[in-house]
Amino acid sequence: MNRNILLKDLTLKDYKETWDYQTELLQEIVDTKISNRKNSETVTTKNHFLFVEHPHVYTLGKSGDLSNLLLNEIQIKEKGATFYKINRGGDITYHGPGQIVGYPILDLENFFTDIHKYLRLLEETIILTIAEYGIKSTRSEGETGVWLDAGTPFARKICAMGIRSSRWVTMHGFALNANADLGYFDNIIPCGIRGKAVTSMEVELNRKVDIEEIKSKILKHFKALFEVEKFIDS
Repeated sequence: MNRNILLKDLTLKDYKETWDYQTELLQEIVDTKISNRKNSETVTTKNHFLFVEHPHVYTLGKSGDLSNLLLNEIQIKEKGATFYKINRGGDITYHGPGQIVGYPILDLENFFTDIHKYLRLLEETIILTIAEYGIKSTRSEGETGVWLDAGTPFARKICAMGIRSSRWVTMHGFALNANADLGYFDNIIPCGIRGKAVTSMEVELNRKVDIEEIKSKILKHFKALFEVEKFIDS
């Protein structure tokens, strides 16, 4: 059982390139697991954690509704954005500069084999992180992600989540709005949920936040919640 995680910050990177890279890492872990079972070996599987910011992009999950994208192809280009239909769960969302995107590519057999628990711990990681800035957040029943004032007319999402797993290996992850341009969310029905707003740490605090500081806090809480032995720069 390997509870070390290889950590890499990709800084600003194209969505498709990052998606392909995630897929390669996931497939490497899956191949190791298949080989282990075929040959009755115990080769240790790797775990990865990627941080990244993407240029403006809209992504639609495998069960998402294309009508939740309110732009046509020409308008997307005029916004300087791209669009991809992808293989994670969830509906449509936006990624862009000023947003902290985290992609844990974990062999959950190194931790626990429970996707529901995995999502709840991802949410808890963000809840504890932004609490350090005085932002009180919670879950919204039936709506994955992290919310402020959930269950009230003022409910607003600050962090979206969507994952895929194969043979207990995860990919995709979370997107925390730190200093993101929220205007881009006006062009979609975020996560397919009508009548609820999106917010950011910058909006809630009325100031820009330090991206690198937030990343370090995310890792601190992720390490504690997932009982990670250590992160290793890769």
